[in-house]
Amino acid sequence: MKLILVTANLPYGTDEAFIVPEIEQLMKDGHQVLIVPRSPKGLVIHGKDVLKHSKSEALCSSTVLKKAMRVASSAPARALRAIAPVLTSRTLGIAVKNASIVPKALWLADIAREWGAEHLHSHWAGTTASLTMFASTFSGIPWSFTAHRWDIVENNLLKQKIRHARVARFISEDGLRMATAIGIGTAHNARVLYMGVALPAEIERRIGEWPIVICPARLVDVKGHRFLLEAWRILRKRGLHGELWLAGDGPLRSQLESFARSFGLHHSIKFLGTLGHDELLRIYKEIPISAAALASTDLGRGVHEGIPVALMEAMAYGIPIVATSTGGTPELVKPGTGLLVPPADPQALADALQTLLQNRMLLRQIGDRGRKHVRETHDIARVTSELASLLAGQLATHPQNASAAA
Repeated sequence: MKLILVTANLPYGTDEAFIVPEIEQLMKDGHQVLIVPRSPKGLVIHGKDVLKHSKSEALCSSTVLKKAMRVASSAPARALRAIAPVLTSRTLGIAVKNASIVPKALWLADIAREWGAEHLHSHWAGTTASLTMFASTFSGIPWSFTAHRWDIVENNLLKQKIRHARVARFISEDGLRMATAIGIGTAHNARVLYMGVALPAEIERRIGEWPIVICPARLVDVKGHRFLLEAWRILRKRGLHGELWLAGDGPLRSQLESFARSFGLHHSIKFLGTLGHDELLRIYKEIPISAAALASTDLGRGVHEGIPVALMEAMAYGIPIVATSTGGTPELVKPGTGLLVPPADPQALADALQTLLQNRMLLRQIGDRGRKHVRETHDIARVTSELASLLAGQLATHPQNASAAA
């Protein structure tokens, strides 16, 4: 299959590393993939290996605008039909966002036909999917999308997108429930298909004398870092020594660094900043990480975790995890495969970490069970095989992982 994958920024930026394994596996399986970022901006950090398979143009570059004008003038009635949904956007703000991507949608339609694309797929159900839907309508090439979390909450033409897409993929049962609550109606093409991760063939699980807990997450409110730091403070007061590594960057960094200093934690907390995807996996492989922790919170109005791929990757390397029971995380962390605690509860988080860090046998047991669980449910080879079948229109081939919206 010749597939155009439309992203928000990838191969640029720092937010879409979790898509890379899926792209690489699709290509490994023999599919031709062209990555088209909606807004190519930022450094190339996670997408270095797939950069050569991308075609990037700024949202309203002169190249995009010129081609869009030529395409629209060649078939004005069809162009108007393709972009008409802009007028039915739920709010003025969403309408403006959708209107802003119209030129690039027409540009993409032309690029897709020139390249001979057989399918267009958008990662995200928001403006990126609007771009893809408009391009599909104009070009006649079938399309689909993957919905994650915030893009469901935004509800940017969601019902209309589901109706027109070949398949609407949700990465969690929780996400599909959110969409159903919004009112997507009967959608027999809606499917739950989890994200997957590449599984290392072998791991050498080492537990060091000096505990190291890693938190692989952007420094943003929904990840709940302040509760993790408060839990770490509790553990330090209990006499538990070790290091907490924060792998990620974001707008809360200075605030969290100030918190660490004010409570005397700065000597035991390392802010690693943004790590390339390969560098994070190298840490999992080579450094005796004791546990991975994610203290995600629910900010209300549907703003919470999907299913964190960062936790899947740690589990794939046999690293035991402690996480909060918010969003789709309980769909990943089943009993015995990790420890779940209530969100926004530093005491419970500290207790769970202490339970793990002071029991080497439990560390190994949970690490082994977590790895087995990820291998059985999130193996990237199986996930991409099912995704390719869905994109090809074989909606009933994998009923055990398919859920239709009621």
